[in-house]
Amino acid sequence: MVGGAVRDQLLGLPINDREWGVVGATPDDLESRGFKSVGLEFPVFLHPHTHEEYALARTERKTGPGYKGFEFSTSSEITLEEDLRRRDLTINAMARSTEGDLIDPFGGRQDLGDRVLRHVSMAFVEDPVRLLRVARFRTRFGFSIATETWALMQSMVENGEVDALVPERVWTELRGALTETKPATFFNTLRDCSALSRVMPEIDALFGVPQNAHYHPEIDTGLHTMMVLDLAAELSDDPVVRFAALVHDLGKALTPQDQWPSHHGHEQSGLACIKDLCKRLRIPNQYRDLALLGCEVHLKLHRVEEMTPAAILDLLDSIDAFRRPRRLEQALLVGEADWRGRKGFENRRYTQARTLRDCFNAAQQVDAAAIAEHQDSGPEVAQRIRQQRCEAIRSVRSGTG
Repeated sequence: MVGGAVRDQLLGLPINDREWGVVGATPDDLESRGFKSVGLEFPVFLHPHTHEEYALARTERKTGPGYKGFEFSTSSEITLEEDLRRRDLTINAMARSTEGDLIDPFGGRQDLGDRVLRHVSMAFVEDPVRLLRVARFRTRFGFSIATETWALMQSMVENGEVDALVPERVWTELRGALTETKPATFFNTLRDCSALSRVMPEIDALFGVPQNAHYHPEIDTGLHTMMVLDLAAELSDDPVVRFAALVHDLGKALTPQDQWPSHHGHEQSGLACIKDLCKRLRIPNQYRDLALLGCEVHLKLHRVEEMTPAAILDLLDSIDAFRRPRRLEQALLVGEADWRGRKGFENRRYTQARTLRDCFNAAQQVDAAAIAEHQDSGPEVAQRIRQQRCEAIRSVRSGTG
């Protein structure tokens, strides 16, 4: 057993996926025993019964630019240590034999005990995705990064290695980071090694942009964004919600400096940024769509208690709440994370969420089908439904509903 399963076993964490390394064998040996080949670039096989991954021991050599610029070699003579040497971090370069013996040629167990992320060899710099993986593992475990590994990460940025990252691999690591308890650590780590400006310049641009201290005692927009992201992680385990929280204020980076610290209209200017970011990193549409909605309506959500019934109904319609009530809940989570993601506001109640839910529940009680039976035309039906929904909202807001 190799890699993350060994690491997690030593940490006392549940093991979700087991990966096995095979030495002293050839592809024909495994196929003759019923293993199914699934590796596109190097021999990886699925066990005929457990369907766990079995990979032949291999070495690799950088031969060209990008993540595909590697030459892989497999041989029955390649040792387990040679195979482990190609891995990113010492804590991921351990193995456990079928007899249960720990095989740890690079000091991974010691680094686990010391809570340190350390690269295995200089081959680390050949694959820029490893920089993102270090940031993600730091986010997951809260470990420190070895000084020499920090230096390598910074050199990968300075030498342009990080610019070779392809969108799919960036999104894979970004989405993984969004599932962690404190996802802001991922972005702070990338920023600390100067990689954030190359990987997600839209997020990096928020740091150093001031906000009105009356509404944002933390002042810095980048700091606010990280607070919002971590609060979204507390409120929801849905990575779609967390991503929307991450990008809700991208428009503030576009505000002309002579208008600082005000950011009038940022909820509209940020929409194009989100579209560009999602297109560049090929982020799935469900993430993009909620991100656009959260950006556009988060200020309206904060002001819902000051709105007229008609304005509240317009807000519900813009969210498409009557057809997709889950979107309302997702938008409210983004709104609450933004509201509380401010210095001194972390423990305040977001009463706007209950207000909007009450209005929605009241409006939803209007029997649209019954109205349609007694109206002659489509416009009259829509007008009557809207009128009754406004009355229902007015009633619940006045306390008579």
